[in-house]
Amino acid sequence: MAMPERHVDRAVVLGGSLAGLLAANVLAEFYPEVLVVDRDQLAGVAGYRRGVPHGRHAHGLVARGHQILEETFPGLTADMEADGIRPGDFSANIRWHFNGMRLRPGKTGLLSVPCTRPVIERHVRERVEKIPAVRFLEGYDILGLEATADAGRVVGARVQRRDGGSAPEVLAADLVIDTTGRGSRTPTWLAELGYAPPAEDRVKVDLAYTTRHFRVPSDPFGDDIAIIAAATPSHPRGAFFYRLPGGGDRVELSLTGVLGDHPPSDPEGFMEFTRSLPVPEIYESVRDAEPLDDAVTFRFPASVRRRYERLTRFPEGFLVMGDAVCSFNPVYAQGMTVSALESVTLREHLGENRVPRPLEFFRKISGQIDSPWEFAATADLGYPGVEGHRTAKVRMINSYVGLVQRAAVHDAGLTNALIRVAGLMDEPTSLLHPATMLRVLRRSRRRPGPSATPAAPVAARD
Repeated sequence: MAMPERHVDRAVVLGGSLAGLLAANVLAEFYPEVLVVDRDQLAGVAGYRRGVPHGRHAHGLVARGHQILEETFPGLTADMEADGIRPGDFSANIRWHFNGMRLRPGKTGLLSVPCTRPVIERHVRERVEKIPAVRFLEGYDILGLEATADAGRVVGARVQRRDGGSAPEVLAADLVIDTTGRGSRTPTWLAELGYAPPAEDRVKVDLAYTTRHFRVPSDPFGDDIAIIAAATPSHPRGAFFYRLPGGGDRVELSLTGVLGDHPPSDPEGFMEFTRSLPVPEIYESVRDAEPLDDAVTFRFPASVRRRYERLTRFPEGFLVMGDAVCSFNPVYAQGMTVSALESVTLREHLGENRVPRPLEFFRKISGQIDSPWEFAATADLGYPGVEGHRTAKVRMINSYVGLVQRAAVHDAGLTNALIRVAGLMDEPTSLLHPATMLRVLRRSRRRPGPSATPAAPVAARD
């Protein structure tokens, strides 16, 4: 039975994800009560959560996301450093390899924060937990939405404790926000209320991460914080390799493979995949290392963007954010930062109207999603096996970006330009500045030096 429309001075966030935590933090500035609902335990959790399947694999907070989180929670970086996390310059302290060649490092002044997903979530969650208006409802299933009789407005959410003996209950709210991630059921809920579901854009990459932790016999990083073998069409196997928080000799290695070429989880297969990477130093660092656990695999079939901004009707009192709107290929590390950008937009809209107009909100965040989505989708269409329409623009961009990567082997300024785009600091169009294009054309003609020569897989050299 639908509830009557009434003012309750409460907001409800569905999902305790990073997007949900950021939304709750903003909502607490405007509502005296904010409830965050999740099936998992949240408070005090320091390890992996079932509700974050990608949480066991490599994560990094790119430059723009780090800036927003530090502005939102002053001192967050210092707290993370005290927890053993070592931020570093996005270019100078990361060994970036594209197409089997190392880019020339340069100092960007932009911080990269390489750490596990549980660490990032815990530090943000501890800040949000201290907000008097915010309360976590843990161990709840989310059943659906509650709306007015005419379905014109969402007035709450239906939830149920997961203890097996509880009855469903309704959390009345002036505003409900879905941050439940890729598995969001909002399209189904909309259909139940008589609304059209959003159109979807999909890029099927059939990606898999396989991750294992080791204790290494010698330090592979020195002053650097990570070694990243970026997957490209010419070298589609990739890796993220970095020291675990707390320093010492413990490392995390996440291998990536697309289009069904998935890194194996058995010890021999994992090591052979590592051996095949075009960056031999990764294999050489772990071949004699002590494994600390078994390898685990996470599959990501497709990037999905739900086009809520194109709908003509949508119920009032309800918003969608984070991966529930757009789930990016995780190798580009954009998701957390886009969620942070959306939280800034949420604050702006709440400042104008305590119950934001949904379609206006979706149109605004769509503009924030456009660049990272096009960046990732265009790069993925560079793989011949990825389905999708390749316009002349897409083919031109992928060819040009390949030249930029090749030129950056010799030019730290071009490395920094790439890193600023990857860190969502600059628009991809910044790479098309005439002076930049001239540098690209000049540098890309140079032959790689001995240290930049693409490495053959180790197995092929035996």
